[in-house]
Amino acid sequence: MQKLLVEGGHLLNGEVRISGAKNSAVALLPASILADSNVTIEGLPDISDVETLSCLLEEIGGTVEREGNTVHIDPAEMTAMPLPNGRVKKLRASYYFMGAMLGRFKEAVIGLPGGCYLGPRPIDQHIKGFEALGATVTNEQGAVYLRANELRGARIYLDVVSVGATINIMLAAVKAKGKTVIENAAREPEIIDVATILTSMGAKIKGAGTDVIRIEGVDKLTGCMHTIIPDRIEAGTYTIMAAAQGEKVLIDNVIPQHLEPLLAKLREMGVHIKEGEEQLLVHRGEKLSSVDIKTLVHPGFPTDLQQPFTALLTRAHGTGVVTDTIYQARFKHIDELRRMNALIKVEGGSAIVTGPVQLEGATVKASDLRAGASLIVAGLMADGVTEITGMDHIERGYANIEEKLIDMGANVWREDMTKAEIEQFQNS
Repeated sequence: MQKLLVEGGHLLNGEVRISGAKNSAVALLPASILADSNVTIEGLPDISDVETLSCLLEEIGGTVEREGNTVHIDPAEMTAMPLPNGRVKKLRASYYFMGAMLGRFKEAVIGLPGGCYLGPRPIDQHIKGFEALGATVTNEQGAVYLRANELRGARIYLDVVSVGATINIMLAAVKAKGKTVIENAAREPEIIDVATILTSMGAKIKGAGTDVIRIEGVDKLTGCMHTIIPDRIEAGTYTIMAAAQGEKVLIDNVIPQHLEPLLAKLREMGVHIKEGEEQLLVHRGEKLSSVDIKTLVHPGFPTDLQQPFTALLTRAHGTGVVTDTIYQARFKHIDELRRMNALIKVEGGSAIVTGPVQLEGATVKASDLRAGASLIVAGLMADGVTEITGMDHIERGYANIEEKLIDMGANVWREDMTKAEIEQFQNS
């Protein structure tokens, strides 16, 4: 196991290119199951989740070839192979195999998924959708069994806005007989991206990106070529880093409209941001003012940027209140930031951040993906060296983060953890 070391105090300069969207990639790869011929996806991020899903596609009989950031998938020989254990448990997004395999084979056996623990994230809305389409769903020995004689279009109202459920029902419904209407659907850009690849395969989908999605089932989907959208969360994370420690940072391959809630808050704080068509030029203000943020479903402030933003608030003057309405358990980074001298207290579903404080380098643990990003932001601002364990979480969502930071002038490097450090990490 390795740890990441960050020496604080170095100003960031230069350019960083944003990778393809993780939250799109983890749905686009399973979507390829629905086609009957080659699917090519360009611009995939170089992250462990993509590798895991590629291996799962091969496990069920697909051929997957990777050339740089492009993946070629031949789904012709895929079968409804049960996936109760192993890699499927490594990441939460493996649940997209449920919708895709149900859509193609009318059956699937998928182990209950893993990923970052952020509190209860039930898949009841996914199951509700599958059952409405005509599937029988049972939970047997830690795996979800889905079976259907045929899938028929239905009107499905989601009780809570869920990206995962919206995409999963889309995957299952595109080959169902008749019309499916998903009401109270999630509106994230990644849903539009998945609808785009399915439409390129021949699916009939209207309304993706709104709260009502209409799908007319088709008998056959064919292969296609698709280019993934840029990762708005990675772009947001680097924008926050530039706001914290940037002299002049150009963020390339970004869709600024996807980041409007974040950019509005950063400008409110006093950060200088200039928007281009696919670029952002960011440099920090002389004095940052604290702000309050509240995470909401899209197009509100993204929960995935709450943790990095909390680290930035330690530099701002005044008191900021961070409220996460999406994942109440998403405050595990707070204790780690406190180790670095942050003045933060948690009250209910909110964190109250008082600043400015000079953060101090410390040994900290990334408990999940975005907590890891938060600790890197803090490490860049801190006095001294910050040691971050839990790199496997960070690698799930940030491609080549070490190289990208070094190219901007940060002083970061990896070291192997000692046996004692590994034991301490595993027991903590």
